[in-house]
Amino acid sequence: MAEAERITARQRAILTAIVENYIETGEPVGSGTIAGTIARMQAGGAGAGLSPATVRNEMAELANEGLLEQPHTSAGRVPTARAFRMYVERLSGSGVAGGRVLHGHRSPIETRIDSSFAGISGTQAMLERSSHVLANVSSGVGVAVAVVAAGDTLEHVHFSRLAKGRVLAVVVTSSGMVRDRMLTLDVDVTARELEAAANFLNERFRGWSIQRVRAEIAHRVERERSEYHLMLSSVEALWAGAVPEGSAPAQTVYVEGVANLLGGRAMGSAEDMARLREILGALEAKQRLVELLDAYIDAKQGSVRVIFDLEEHAPELEGLVLIAASARMAGDGRGTVGVIGPKRMHYENTMNAVSYIAQVFERML
Repeated sequence: MAEAERITARQRAILTAIVENYIETGEPVGSGTIAGTIARMQAGGAGAGLSPATVRNEMAELANEGLLEQPHTSAGRVPTARAFRMYVERLSGSGVAGGRVLHGHRSPIETRIDSSFAGISGTQAMLERSSHVLANVSSGVGVAVAVVAAGDTLEHVHFSRLAKGRVLAVVVTSSGMVRDRMLTLDVDVTARELEAAANFLNERFRGWSIQRVRAEIAHRVERERSEYHLMLSSVEALWAGAVPEGSAPAQTVYVEGVANLLGGRAMGSAEDMARLREILGALEAKQRLVELLDAYIDAKQGSVRVIFDLEEHAPELEGLVLIAASARMAGDGRGTVGVIGPKRMHYENTMNAVSYIAQVFERML
Protein backbone atom coordinates (compact mmCIF):
# COMPACT_ATOMS: atom_id res chain seq x y z
CA MET A 1 0.00 0.00 0.00
CA ALA A 2 1.34 3.44 -0.93
CA GLU A 3 2.32 5.60 2.04
CA ALA A 4 -0.24 8.27 1.16
CA GLU A 5 -2.99 5.64 1.20
CA ARG A 6 -2.30 4.70 4.82
CA ILE A 7 -3.61 8.00 6.13
CA THR A 8 -7.06 9.52 5.84
CA ALA A 9 -8.06 12.55 3.76
CA ARG A 10 -8.33 14.57 6.96
CA GLN A 11 -4.85 13.53 8.05
CA ARG A 12 -3.48 14.47 4.61
CA ALA A 13 -5.06 17.91 4.93
CA ILE A 14 -3.56 18.35 8.40
CA LEU A 15 -0.14 17.14 7.25
CA THR A 16 -0.18 19.51 4.27
CA ALA A 17 -1.04 22.43 6.54
CA ILE A 18 1.76 21.48 8.95
CA VAL A 19 4.36 21.24 6.17
CA GLU A 20 3.36 24.57 4.62
CA ASN A 21 3.24 26.30 8.01
CA TYR A 22 6.67 24.94 8.91
CA ILE A 23 8.11 26.05 5.55
CA GLU A 24 6.91 29.58 6.23
CA THR A 25 7.87 29.91 9.90
CA GLY A 26 10.54 27.31 10.66
CA GLU A 27 8.87 26.80 14.04
CA PRO A 28 7.20 23.68 15.50
CA VAL A 29 3.50 23.73 14.67
CA GLY A 30 0.79 23.41 17.31
CA SER A 31 -2.68 21.91 17.00
CA GLY A 32 -4.42 25.25 17.57
CA THR A 33 -2.57 26.85 14.65
CA ILE A 34 -3.45 23.98 12.35
CA ALA A 35 -7.10 23.91 13.40
CA GLY A 36 -7.43 27.55 12.40
CA THR A 37 -5.52 27.02 9.14
CA ILE A 38 -7.61 24.02 8.14
CA ALA A 39 -10.84 25.87 8.90
CA ARG A 40 -9.81 28.74 6.63
CA MET A 41 -8.49 26.53 3.82
CA GLN A 42 -11.22 23.91 3.69
CA ALA A 43 -14.40 25.57 4.85
CA GLY A 44 -17.12 22.98 4.31
CA GLY A 45 -14.60 20.25 3.45
CA ALA A 46 -13.02 17.31 5.25
CA GLY A 47 -11.14 19.50 7.67
CA ALA A 48 -13.78 22.12 8.38
CA GLY A 49 -14.75 22.68 12.00
CA LEU A 50 -11.92 20.63 13.50
CA SER A 51 -11.18 21.41 17.12
CA PRO A 52 -7.61 21.70 18.43
CA ALA A 53 -8.21 18.49 20.40
CA THR A 54 -9.21 16.58 17.25
CA VAL A 55 -6.21 17.95 15.37
CA ARG A 56 -3.97 17.00 18.30
CA ASN A 57 -5.22 13.40 18.16
CA GLU A 58 -4.65 13.24 14.40
CA MET A 59 -1.17 14.69 14.81
CA ALA A 60 -0.41 11.93 17.31
CA GLU A 61 -1.43 9.35 14.68
CA LEU A 62 0.75 11.05 12.09
CA ALA A 63 3.64 10.94 14.53
CA ASN A 64 3.05 7.20 15.00
CA GLU A 65 3.30 6.86 11.20
CA GLY A 66 6.69 8.54 11.28
CA LEU A 67 5.47 11.69 9.53
CA LEU A 68 5.82 14.12 12.45
CA GLU A 69 8.34 14.51 15.22
CA GLN A 70 8.48 16.56 18.39
CA PRO A 71 11.70 18.53 18.85
CA HIS A 72 12.93 18.79 22.42
CA THR A 73 10.12 19.71 24.84
CA SER A 74 8.14 21.88 22.43
CA ALA A 75 4.39 21.33 22.30
CA GLY A 76 4.48 21.64 18.52
CA ARG A 77 5.49 19.12 15.86
CA VAL A 78 7.66 19.35 12.77
CA PRO A 79 7.40 17.30 9.56
CA THR A 80 9.90 14.51 8.96
CA ALA A 81 11.71 13.83 5.69
CA ARG A 82 8.97 11.28 4.89
CA ALA A 83 6.36 13.99 5.33
CA PHE A 84 8.20 16.28 2.93
CA ARG A 85 8.42 13.44 0.40
CA MET A 86 4.68 12.83 0.67
CA TYR A 87 3.99 16.54 0.27
CA VAL A 88 6.12 16.72 -2.89
CA GLU A 89 4.51 13.55 -4.30
CA ARG A 90 1.11 15.18 -3.87
CA LEU A 91 2.29 18.30 -5.73
CA SER A 92 3.78 16.24 -8.56
CA GLY A 93 0.87 13.81 -8.80
CA SER A 94 -1.76 16.53 -8.93
CA GLY A 95 0.10 18.43 -11.64
CA VAL A 96 0.29 21.48 -9.41
CA ALA A 97 4.03 21.78 -9.92
CA GLY A 98 6.78 20.58 -12.15
CA GLY A 99 4.79 20.14 -15.36
CA ARG A 100 6.72 20.27 -18.65
CA VAL A 101 3.84 21.46 -20.84
CA LEU A 102 3.81 25.13 -21.73
CA HIS A 103 0.67 26.79 -20.48
CA GLY A 104 -1.67 28.91 -22.53
CA HIS A 105 -1.02 31.79 -20.15
CA ARG A 106 2.08 32.53 -18.14
CA SER A 107 2.14 32.41 -14.37
CA PRO A 108 3.84 35.24 -12.45
CA ILE A 109 6.94 33.10 -11.95
CA GLU A 110 7.11 32.29 -15.68
CA THR A 111 6.75 35.97 -16.53
CA ARG A 112 9.57 36.76 -14.12
CA ILE A 113 11.79 34.10 -15.69
CA ASP A 114 11.05 35.28 -19.23
CA SER A 115 11.98 38.83 -18.24
CA SER A 116 15.23 37.58 -16.74
CA PHE A 117 16.19 35.87 -20.01
CA ALA A 118 15.34 38.85 -22.23
CA GLY A 119 18.26 39.58 -24.54
CA ILE A 120 20.17 36.47 -23.48
CA SER A 121 21.41 34.08 -26.16
CA GLY A 122 23.96 31.29 -26.40
CA THR A 123 24.44 28.32 -24.12
CA GLN A 124 27.08 29.92 -21.93
CA ALA A 125 25.09 33.05 -21.16
CA MET A 126 21.90 31.06 -20.59
CA LEU A 127 23.59 28.71 -18.13
CA GLU A 128 24.96 31.62 -16.13
CA ARG A 129 21.60 33.38 -16.08
CA SER A 130 19.81 30.13 -15.13
CA SER A 131 21.86 29.67 -11.98
CA HIS A 132 21.24 33.31 -11.05
CA VAL A 133 17.47 33.16 -11.64
CA LEU A 134 17.04 29.86 -9.78
CA ALA A 135 18.97 31.18 -6.79
CA ASN A 136 16.74 34.25 -6.63
CA VAL A 137 13.47 32.36 -7.08
CA SER A 138 14.24 29.63 -4.56
CA SER A 139 16.44 31.34 -1.97
CA GLY A 140 18.62 28.27 -2.41
CA VAL A 141 21.66 27.49 -4.57
CA GLY A 142 20.99 27.69 -8.31
CA VAL A 143 22.89 25.13 -10.38
CA ALA A 144 23.25 24.89 -14.15
CA VAL A 145 25.44 22.27 -15.79
CA ALA A 146 26.07 21.46 -19.43
CA VAL A 147 28.20 18.77 -21.03
CA VAL A 148 29.45 19.30 -24.57
CA ALA A 149 28.39 16.49 -26.85
CA ALA A 150 31.16 14.28 -28.20
CA GLY A 151 30.35 15.37 -31.74
CA ASP A 152 30.39 19.10 -31.01
CA THR A 153 32.36 21.04 -33.62
CA LEU A 154 34.96 23.79 -33.49
CA GLU A 155 33.72 27.34 -33.93
CA HIS A 156 36.74 29.39 -32.86
CA VAL A 157 40.03 29.08 -31.00
CA HIS A 158 42.11 31.85 -29.44
CA PHE A 159 45.51 31.87 -27.73
CA SER A 160 46.77 34.66 -25.47
CA ARG A 161 50.35 34.99 -24.18
CA LEU A 162 50.22 35.72 -20.46
CA ALA A 163 53.90 35.38 -19.56
CA LYS A 164 56.98 33.50 -20.66
CA GLY A 165 55.89 29.91 -21.33
CA ARG A 166 52.33 30.68 -20.14
CA VAL A 167 49.40 30.74 -22.59
CA LEU A 168 45.64 30.98 -22.15
CA ALA A 169 43.80 28.78 -24.68
CA VAL A 170 40.10 29.38 -25.34
CA VAL A 171 38.12 26.94 -27.50
CA VAL A 172 34.56 27.82 -28.52
CA THR A 173 32.30 25.12 -29.98
CA SER A 174 29.34 25.40 -32.33
CA SER A 175 26.92 24.72 -29.46
CA GLY A 176 28.13 27.88 -27.73
CA MET A 177 30.18 26.11 -25.08
CA VAL A 178 33.49 27.66 -24.08
CA ARG A 179 36.43 25.77 -22.61
CA ASP A 180 39.52 27.59 -21.40
CA ARG A 181 42.81 26.17 -20.14
CA MET A 182 45.99 27.67 -18.80
CA LEU A 183 48.95 26.12 -20.66
CA THR A 184 52.54 25.87 -19.45
CA LEU A 185 54.86 25.38 -22.43
CA ASP A 186 58.43 24.11 -22.49
CA VAL A 187 59.38 26.89 -24.91
CA ASP A 188 58.28 30.48 -25.08
CA VAL A 189 55.91 31.41 -27.92
CA THR A 190 55.48 34.97 -29.15
CA ALA A 191 52.12 36.69 -29.54
CA ARG A 192 52.60 36.65 -33.33
CA GLU A 193 53.21 32.89 -33.33
CA LEU A 194 50.11 32.34 -31.20
CA GLU A 195 48.05 34.43 -33.59
CA ALA A 196 49.37 32.44 -36.55
CA ALA A 197 48.51 29.15 -34.82
CA ALA A 198 44.99 30.33 -34.01
CA ASN A 199 44.44 31.56 -37.57
CA PHE A 200 45.63 28.24 -38.95
CA LEU A 201 43.15 26.31 -36.80
CA ASN A 202 40.24 28.68 -37.41
CA GLU A 203 40.70 28.81 -41.19
CA ARG A 204 41.16 25.08 -41.76
CA PHE A 205 39.20 23.33 -39.04
CA ARG A 206 36.14 25.42 -38.28
CA GLY A 207 33.15 23.07 -38.33
CA TRP A 208 35.29 19.98 -37.64
CA SER A 209 34.63 17.76 -34.64
CA ILE A 210 36.94 18.37 -31.71
CA GLN A 211 38.30 14.82 -31.90
CA ARG A 212 38.93 14.99 -35.66
CA VAL A 213 41.05 18.15 -35.40
CA ARG A 214 43.73 16.40 -33.34
CA ALA A 215 44.00 13.49 -35.77
CA GLU A 216 44.31 15.77 -38.79
CA ILE A 217 47.01 17.95 -37.18
CA ALA A 218 49.05 14.87 -36.31
CA HIS A 219 48.66 13.61 -39.88
CA ARG A 220 49.87 16.91 -41.35
CA VAL A 221 52.88 17.03 -39.02
CA GLU A 222 53.95 13.60 -40.27
CA ARG A 223 53.38 14.60 -43.89
CA GLU A 224 55.08 18.00 -43.95
CA ARG A 225 58.87 18.06 -43.96
CA SER A 226 59.47 21.72 -44.75
CA GLU A 227 59.75 24.85 -42.60
CA TYR A 228 55.97 24.53 -42.39
CA HIS A 229 56.65 21.60 -40.05
CA LEU A 230 57.90 23.87 -37.25
CA MET A 231 54.71 25.93 -37.23
CA LEU A 232 52.59 22.78 -37.35
CA SER A 233 54.44 21.37 -34.37
CA SER A 234 53.59 24.50 -32.39
CA VAL A 235 49.95 24.18 -33.41
CA GLU A 236 49.97 20.54 -32.37
CA ALA A 237 51.38 21.36 -28.95
CA LEU A 238 48.91 24.18 -28.37
CA TRP A 239 45.90 22.14 -29.45
CA ALA A 240 47.00 19.16 -27.33
CA GLY A 241 47.18 21.46 -24.32
CA ALA A 242 43.84 23.12 -25.01
CA VAL A 243 42.01 19.82 -25.62
CA PRO A 244 43.93 16.99 -23.89
CA GLU A 245 43.68 13.54 -25.46
CA GLY A 246 41.20 11.27 -23.73
CA SER A 247 39.66 14.14 -21.77
CA ALA A 248 36.02 13.80 -20.80
CA PRO A 249 33.46 15.91 -22.65
CA ALA A 250 33.87 19.52 -21.59
CA GLN A 251 31.65 20.52 -18.70
CA THR A 252 30.44 23.97 -17.83
CA VAL A 253 29.13 24.44 -14.30
CA TYR A 254 27.53 27.55 -12.84
CA VAL A 255 26.66 27.73 -9.15
CA GLU A 256 25.09 30.81 -7.63
CA GLY A 257 23.36 31.65 -4.37
CA VAL A 258 25.61 29.81 -1.91
CA ALA A 259 25.17 32.82 0.38
CA ASN A 260 21.48 31.90 0.63
CA LEU A 261 22.50 28.95 2.81
CA LEU A 262 24.02 31.35 5.31
CA GLY A 263 20.67 32.89 6.23
CA GLY A 264 18.83 31.84 9.38
CA ARG A 265 15.83 30.78 7.33
CA ALA A 266 17.89 28.14 5.56
CA MET A 267 20.36 26.84 8.10
CA GLY A 268 19.17 27.92 11.54
CA SER A 269 21.12 30.22 13.85
CA ALA A 270 22.75 27.36 15.79
CA GLU A 271 24.23 25.61 12.73
CA ASP A 272 27.84 24.66 13.35
CA MET A 273 30.34 26.52 11.15
CA ALA A 274 32.31 23.34 10.46
CA ARG A 275 29.18 21.79 8.98
CA LEU A 276 28.68 24.90 6.85
CA ARG A 277 32.22 24.66 5.54
CA GLU A 278 31.56 21.07 4.49
CA ILE A 279 28.51 22.15 2.48
CA LEU A 280 30.35 25.03 0.84
CA GLY A 281 33.23 22.73 -0.01
CA ALA A 282 30.90 20.24 -1.67
CA LEU A 283 29.26 22.96 -3.75
CA GLU A 284 32.60 24.47 -4.77
CA ALA A 285 33.90 21.07 -5.93
CA LYS A 286 32.17 21.36 -9.28
CA GLN A 287 33.18 17.94 -10.54
CA ARG A 288 31.58 16.43 -7.43
CA LEU A 289 28.44 18.42 -8.20
CA VAL A 290 28.34 17.08 -11.75
CA GLU A 291 28.67 13.52 -10.41
CA LEU A 292 25.82 14.19 -7.97
CA LEU A 293 23.51 15.39 -10.73
CA ASP A 294 24.49 12.50 -13.01
CA ALA A 295 23.67 10.06 -10.22
CA TYR A 296 20.10 11.28 -9.86
CA ILE A 297 19.01 13.01 -13.07
CA ASP A 298 18.40 11.01 -16.23
CA ALA A 299 18.92 13.08 -19.37
CA LYS A 300 16.01 11.23 -21.00
CA GLN A 301 13.63 11.97 -18.14
CA GLY A 302 11.25 14.80 -18.91
CA SER A 303 10.04 15.63 -15.41
CA VAL A 304 11.38 17.44 -12.39
CA ARG A 305 12.94 15.23 -9.73
CA VAL A 306 13.04 16.05 -6.03
CA ILE A 307 15.80 14.21 -4.13
CA PHE A 308 15.88 14.18 -0.33
CA ASP A 309 18.64 11.64 0.32
CA LEU A 310 21.62 13.56 -1.08
CA GLU A 311 23.78 12.33 1.79
CA GLU A 312 23.83 8.87 0.21
CA HIS A 313 26.00 10.29 -2.58
CA ALA A 314 27.49 13.33 -0.85
CA PRO A 315 27.51 13.13 2.99
CA GLU A 316 28.38 16.83 3.17
CA LEU A 317 24.94 17.71 1.78
CA GLU A 318 22.96 15.93 4.49
CA GLY A 319 19.74 17.79 5.24
CA LEU A 320 19.60 19.53 1.86
CA VAL A 321 17.26 18.81 -1.04
CA LEU A 322 17.90 18.75 -4.79
CA ILE A 323 15.19 19.83 -7.23
CA ALA A 324 16.40 19.38 -10.80
CA ALA A 325 15.45 18.56 -14.37
CA SER A 326 17.34 17.68 -17.51
CA ALA A 327 17.62 20.34 -20.19
CA ARG A 328 18.38 19.87 -23.86
CA MET A 329 21.23 22.06 -25.04
CA ALA A 330 22.19 23.10 -28.55
CA GLY A 331 23.05 20.26 -30.91
CA ASP A 332 23.42 17.00 -29.03
CA GLY A 333 24.51 18.65 -25.79
CA ARG A 334 22.79 17.84 -22.54
CA GLY A 335 22.58 19.53 -19.21
CA THR A 336 20.78 19.92 -15.92
CA VAL A 337 19.24 22.90 -14.17
CA GLY A 338 18.28 22.76 -10.54
CA VAL A 339 18.28 24.06 -7.00
CA ILE A 340 19.98 22.75 -3.88
CA GLY A 341 18.37 24.09 -0.75
CA PRO A 342 17.01 23.34 2.71
CA LYS A 343 13.95 21.18 3.29
CA ARG A 344 12.14 24.37 4.20
CA MET A 345 11.97 25.70 0.65
CA HIS A 346 8.87 26.66 -1.33
CA TYR A 347 8.56 23.45 -3.34
CA GLU A 348 5.80 24.45 -5.71
CA ASN A 349 7.51 27.65 -6.86
CA THR A 350 10.91 25.99 -7.12
CA MET A 351 9.64 22.94 -9.03
CA ASN A 352 7.78 25.18 -11.46
CA ALA A 353 10.82 27.43 -11.93
CA VAL A 354 13.15 24.49 -12.63
CA SER A 355 10.69 22.94 -15.06
CA TYR A 356 10.07 26.20 -16.90
CA ILE A 357 13.77 27.06 -17.27
CA ALA A 358 14.37 23.60 -18.77
CA GLN A 359 11.67 24.47 -21.31
CA VAL A 360 13.27 27.88 -21.96
CA PHE A 361 16.44 26.08 -23.07
CA GLU A 362 14.46 23.95 -25.50
CA ARG A 363 12.71 27.01 -26.93
CA MET A 364 15.74 29.28 -27.22
CA LEU A 365 18.40 26.79 -28.31
